[in-house]
Amino acid sequence: MRAHKALESEDAKEAQWEAARGAAIGAVKWGAASAVLGGAGYVFSPLYRGLTLQFKVYLQMSGMIVGSMIEADYRMRQYEQRVRMQRRRARDRAVWADYERELMEIEDESPRPEQQKK
Repeated sequence: MRAHKALESEDAKEAQWEAARGAAIGAVKWGAASAVLGGAGYVFSPLYRGLTLQFKVYLQMSGMIVGSMIEADYRMRQYEQRVRMQRRRARDRAVWADYERELMEIEDESPRPEQQKK
């Protein structure tokens, strides 16, 4: 069963920040690429030069939005994989610690060879 206020957990907040950082970086990268393509279109294409300013802004914003979505999704998948690996390592460490503790208890209980000779 899901906990109440699941989106207010520390993991959820970290995931939100990671997605926001990815979206910002993606918008900048894809926005720059859209601007370069827009400049090339202005120089080489009479069709692009004939477009209205509003449509050119729309094309620029579309590139930025797509880029932010792609980069945010990529960052979220990386974050999820990193969290899964951290949890798996913590689980493995706990199993290993239990094994070591159990081994120490068994060694403490069993008679040592020196004690058996006497």
